[in-house]
Amino acid sequence: MIYIGIDPGKKGGIAYIDEYKAATLPFSAEGLIDTMISLDMASSPKICCLEEVHALPRQGVASTFTFGEGYGYIKGVLETIGIPYQTVSPRRWKKEFGLCSDKKKSIEVCKRLFPKTSLRASDRSRTESDGMAEALLMAEYARRKL
Repeated sequence: MIYIGIDPGKKGGIAYIDEYKAATLPFSAEGLIDTMISLDMASSPKICCLEEVHALPRQGVASTFTFGEGYGYIKGVLETIGIPYQTVSPRRWKKEFGLCSDKKKSIEVCKRLFPKTSLRASDRSRTESDGMAEALLMAEYARRKL
């Protein structure tokens, strides 16, 4: 079984866990398509945990529309390739790991669970990506719950 986690947004991430490894990458449209196509070629069944999103108070109309458009794009890619997914609220999946809204805690928990997996967006990155960490935690949530 392959478990996928997607944290949508500019600073989001894509992650998956299979029987051999856990892997992460920063979210991008190209990365999403390439990763989902390569995972689709694997004969193992797949399930994706997609973070449920909604408009935020005082968020601009244009940015809300752009974000929603991107979210629909993710769903469209998953449906086109045929990867089943389930949307899960941040509160629900974070509760599984004892997390709140503190992004640094997500990185800490992720490093404890997956010490060999890089959370850096590139070799030049100085800091670890909370979006990639949260995507990997959602993949782990899928492994435990879905």
